[in-house]
Amino acid sequence: MKSKRLPLAFWIFAGLVVGVVAGLALMNTSVAGMAGKDFANAYIKPWGDIFLNLLKFVVVPIVLFSIASGVISMQDIGKVGSIGGKTIVYYICTTAFAVILALILASLAKGAGLFVELNTSDLSYTPPEGQSIMTVIVNIFPSNAVQPLADATMLQVIVISLLVGFGVLLAGEKGLVAAQIIDSFNEVFMKIMDLIIKLSPIGVACLMCPVVAENGPKILQYMIAALAVAYVGYIVHALVVYSSTVRLLGGLSPMAFFKGMAPAMLMAFSSASSVGALPFNLECSERLGARREVASFVLPLGATINMDGTAIYQGVCAVFIATAFGIDLTMGQMLTIVLTATLASIGTAGVPGAGMVMLAMVLQSVNVPVEGIALVAGIDRVFDMGRTTVNITGDAACAIIVSRMEDKKESLTRRVVG
Repeated sequence: MKSKRLPLAFWIFAGLVVGVVAGLALMNTSVAGMAGKDFANAYIKPWGDIFLNLLKFVVVPIVLFSIASGVISMQDIGKVGSIGGKTIVYYICTTAFAVILALILASLAKGAGLFVELNTSDLSYTPPEGQSIMTVIVNIFPSNAVQPLADATMLQVIVISLLVGFGVLLAGEKGLVAAQIIDSFNEVFMKIMDLIIKLSPIGVACLMCPVVAENGPKILQYMIAALAVAYVGYIVHALVVYSSTVRLLGGLSPMAFFKGMAPAMLMAFSSASSVGALPFNLECSERLGARREVASFVLPLGATINMDGTAIYQGVCAVFIATAFGIDLTMGQMLTIVLTATLASIGTAGVPGAGMVMLAMVLQSVNVPVEGIALVAGIDRVFDMGRTTVNITGDAACAIIVSRMEDKKESLTRRVVG
């Protein structure tokens, strides 16, 4: 009899557990004459960094060739616009819902006495430099074809991919050779991605170990109220919004969806990187029924602009920080947070530390001191792990839903024509 192979999700979870256990073991011990946490950072973390570097290496060519290949396979620029429109509407609606959910949960936590006024006299925080909306719009469009690929500026890479795909379609027969080359490179990098994914259990273990060794139990104790409310928001949003939309619009069982998404979600949780989890997300989405040309377009776009988890983080932290400073947010200020956070999820796309930049923008929009970010900055990594998991899950849900809607549209067209 053939032995049944254990799924990748099992091995990634095993790597996660091994990393946590190793990190706890190294907390209060010394290895090779150095503190355990220093040993973890010096000799274990680099292997996790190598794994992340390999993921980052493959992400840019995958985005470049998969989006271009997806556009070419649609054979119609109008169809690209149709898919893009549905994707943007879904992302904006779910992000707005995420902020509203976060504000409701945070307000309930405040009412229950979980969020209290704190001594904030010693707080100091310099927010990362933000960007004006016009600067963001200008920076979406590349000034050359090479620099965005070298810097992994994802919005510009997406624009390059779209332009290349459009160019091939408009070139007609003369673009056939370019189309074959793009499709060939897309397949090659997909195979490279498969090789890298096989290393994920080791990579996850090596990424988690130093985080736990550095922070220890305080990673779960420090600012536990804000952290707990945020994670309740992450879970509720995933179970309510993604389950219902995947079931109603995507025709997929929520249980099957989350089970199929497990490898990508575990990778996102351990790496706290939407871009790093993109190869896993592509594979999981396709297995769950997303069309390749749709997933290749929707997921890279979502990894750049769709931030439901980050929106929940902003809403919770805004109320938590305002309460710490003794500020009661009005209904008008809460509506401002919803609008600002929803637009900022697109406006700060591609900015390093986007969560902090967006939180600074949200706080400034309602006149809450940005110094309060210092209250949550120390455990931002823990917030980030959960919000990244929600972000990539939303991307996959959108890919499956848009694929189903396109299938129905094509089926209806065939019936009308027939």
